[in-house]
Amino acid sequence: MKFLPISFLILALATATALAYDPSPLQDICLATNDLESGVFVNGKFCKDPKQATADDFVFMGLRNPGNTSNPLGSKVTQAFVQQFPGLNTLGISMVRVDFAPGGLNPPHFHPRGTEVQIVVEGTLLVGFVTSNQLNNTLFTKVLYKGDVFVFPIGLIHFQLNIGNTYALSISSFSSQNPGLITIANAVFGAKPPISADVLTKAFQLDKKVVEYLEAQSWYDNN
Repeated sequence: MKFLPISFLILALATATALAYDPSPLQDICLATNDLESGVFVNGKFCKDPKQATADDFVFMGLRNPGNTSNPLGSKVTQAFVQQFPGLNTLGISMVRVDFAPGGLNPPHFHPRGTEVQIVVEGTLLVGFVTSNQLNNTLFTKVLYKGDVFVFPIGLIHFQLNIGNTYALSISSFSSQNPGLITIANAVFGAKPPISADVLTKAFQLDKKVVEYLEAQSWYDNN
């Protein structure tokens, strides 16, 4: 190893880091199961015996019907992650359906383990994401119409807003079977137990009464 050029070692480490997301499958299928007695544990999920697989294990019907948008956000996210769709286990992909009432918002959030690519099926959406501090928190935003596709890089805060007067629908896919979700307002002001108001007062440069008011609200989860 000592004879390898430094540049080669750096490239090897960078490649290993880049590939360190969902693991590649080591067998044809590894269907997630909650049966801890017969399953084999693989990165967060147990796999059932592949000889017991049926066609039903590879279909998910939860995206058929519109989500209920009668809520404070006017949107509903229906997930097809590995938790809902066991057939995705070890495949490194997942999906969601997002329904929007007129004016409906999928609020600022991020996925710590997956890049998202979204296609608009119906309606008109204003979408965008914000880069990290490294790139001065630059906002990239665009109005999307039916058939348009937008990508949200892994780990960056993003949002979608229905700016049309009619119902809107989008479908997104992810580069992870379990991309995770952190909704900013819910995490900051709805943490349990709550984050110290002194911390948030200084962080957001708000009056302490405003912070206490925000922490007292019921932060809706549209997932």
